[in-house]
Amino acid sequence: MKNIPIGEHLIEKGLITPEQLIELLAAQKDEKNKGKKMGDLVIEMNLVSEEDFSKVLAERLNIPYCDLDNYELIPELVMKIPEEKARKYNCIALQKVGRRLTVATDNPSDFYAMEDLRGVTGCSISFQMATKGSVFRAISKMYSTGAANAIVEEATKEKEEEVNLEDLAAEASNDRVDNAPIVKLATAIVENAFRMDATDIHIEPFKDITRIRVRVNGDLVNLMEISNTLHTPLVTRFKILSGMNIAEKRVPQDGRMSQVVDGTVLDLRVSNLPMVYGEKVVLRILAGDSMVKRIQDLGMTSYNYDRFTACLKVPQGVILVTGPTGSGKSTTLYAALGEIAKPNLNVITVEDPVEKKIANINQCQINDKAGMTFAAALRSILRQDPDIIMVGEMRDEETASIAIRAAITGHLVLSTIHTNDASSTVTRLVDMGVEPYMVATSLIGIVAQRLTKKLCPECKKAVMTTPQDLELMEIDTPMEIYAPVGCPKCNDTGYKGRTAIHEILLSTPEMQALITRGAKADQIQELAKQQGCRLLRDNVSRLIQEGITSIDELVRVTYAV
Repeated sequence: MKNIPIGEHLIEKGLITPEQLIELLAAQKDEKNKGKKMGDLVIEMNLVSEEDFSKVLAERLNIPYCDLDNYELIPELVMKIPEEKARKYNCIALQKVGRRLTVATDNPSDFYAMEDLRGVTGCSISFQMATKGSVFRAISKMYSTGAANAIVEEATKEKEEEVNLEDLAAEASNDRVDNAPIVKLATAIVENAFRMDATDIHIEPFKDITRIRVRVNGDLVNLMEISNTLHTPLVTRFKILSGMNIAEKRVPQDGRMSQVVDGTVLDLRVSNLPMVYGEKVVLRILAGDSMVKRIQDLGMTSYNYDRFTACLKVPQGVILVTGPTGSGKSTTLYAALGEIAKPNLNVITVEDPVEKKIANINQCQINDKAGMTFAAALRSILRQDPDIIMVGEMRDEETASIAIRAAITGHLVLSTIHTNDASSTVTRLVDMGVEPYMVATSLIGIVAQRLTKKLCPECKKAVMTTPQDLELMEIDTPMEIYAPVGCPKCNDTGYKGRTAIHEILLSTPEMQALITRGAKADQIQELAKQQGCRLLRDNVSRLIQEGITSIDELVRVTYAV
């Protein structure tokens, strides 16, 4: 192997151009990139993928490359390196032959790490190259699982009583609280869920056990099962953290808490509901401030993106986002706010609850008990000289009427509403008591959306379409599509990640006239199709033809459309 700089080696491999290398070297000299390695910069600037860079570096250093995401790790072997050292050097043990321990890392040139690991393990160390992300995921998975199991065992042995935790709660600054097994268990549950990219955590009491499940890619999967003797203290811990009344066990309660996991501050919305065998707790993991997406990252096709941005350029009127719970409506609204909120505009939101805190935007929290309803907040907001108003949800006639009137009187209003598709949103507003001519006058556009699961690229298998598939996809020519299989990389589900599909209805003069005449949903949909609206089913069909999702997802996502 020629001893040439990694930048020149990337050029030799055809991964970057000489011009891009000059750009990289200039970026490296920039004060804000001080201390950053070439590898971090080349990935950050989207010039080379993390995997490709790692493979090139492994070749240059003449060491093997390890695809950790598809490597079967041995828990007993992994534990030979203490978690503190594994996280410090971002490394994980792969195999042991005699006195030689093979370790995967993203920084195989770190001689100090090699010597430190040799002293800790008592073995000679040889490195294999792996991507930074894959090592981090492996560490999170292996050490978290082991730690959680140990904590459950410790907590079960102690069989803590609820009163013990309540006594400890009064001494929140005391180390005893953080070291209590039930406290460590509550922390581990949230950490594991976050590292699995879960959106919700369900703590469910049954006669003999308490089952803890997490929602990943829209499906609930088991995280762990614990003794029912731990259920009450665990629920009490979450109630304390989220500000609920720990003495009240007969009525539902809601709260909010936060927790730092791997350097990320998580906001969690906590809901408590009394069941037959105890209180069920559901924690919704809300994205933090830094995770607000841009419109370009919503998964829209270029066609739908152009239609949506055209809506946002209209200075006054109402833009509605519709879909079932958990379909990403709030994410779309936040992305839209990020696009249109300028320093010279007064942007006010009214939400229940405020899911993401955004800089430079005035956000208002609903409090029904105190009389702070959507309608009450909206009436006050109109006296706050707003330019743009975001209403978390149009739930009733009063809220809808005020929002529509605000749009007519010169404000841009963004909101969500629960309907099956874009066209039925109009009839829903009319049913709520808003006059058809008011809807027609104020409406800019309606975005209907769903989240569909993406096939795992590692294990999906090719199949030929059946006549029924062709009918569902609304195409005539048989073709090769893909079906889910299941592998370790996707937790044997066949799917990995989700993407959004959209249906965007624009309010044209013809559409306004049709709405004013009191048209039904099917008539509105027919005109929308004629004017270029691509329905949800059209979008899923396109994803199937591109090999991104499956027929099963088309049926699941568009069953009611």
